[in-house]
Amino acid sequence: MLSPDDFLVATQWAGLGTLALALLAGLAFVFKWGIRFRLVGAAGFAAVLTVGLLGLSFEPFTRIAVPGAMPYTTVYDSGASQIVITVPNTMGPETLDATLRQAASNLFKPYRLGLPGQVATIRARTIAHEPGGVSKLIYLGQIQPNPKGSEEAFRVQIDRANWPTPS
Repeated sequence: MLSPDDFLVATQWAGLGTLALALLAGLAFVFKWGIRFRLVGAAGFAAVLTVGLLGLSFEPFTRIAVPGAMPYTTVYDSGASQIVITVPNTMGPETLDATLRQAASNLFKPYRLGLPGQVATIRARTIAHEPGGVSKLIYLGQIQPNPKGSEEAFRVQIDRANWPTPS
């Protein structure tokens, strides 16, 4: 997977190519070549690609792996402050803690929108299958970012009372 540094290098090369196309377009206008307007279009398109590469160099694509975490699936994301992930019902509380921390490090980003005063929250849920073919959604815990200046980055709450028995 490409890193932000790779995109920054690509941005530099694309910028040089854009400058070369712009110079060529300038020469085309001076010498009144027939393809001068096409060169302006090509230089403009190259500039758009360069800006796109620059934007990709700001946000890392790498995911953080927390030891002891299990895979999870995001089932709801409001784009603002509410995220719900689903985890297997065979997971223990320590594994859930690690999984919630991994989800928080990967999903809590500065670009999340939200109303002032809203706290971003990731809730973990599982499905418990009961006799008779009835299934229930059980919320096992949640994680929220702590206020700035706190020792811990996140506040984890695990609801042990709702813990399902593995089927």
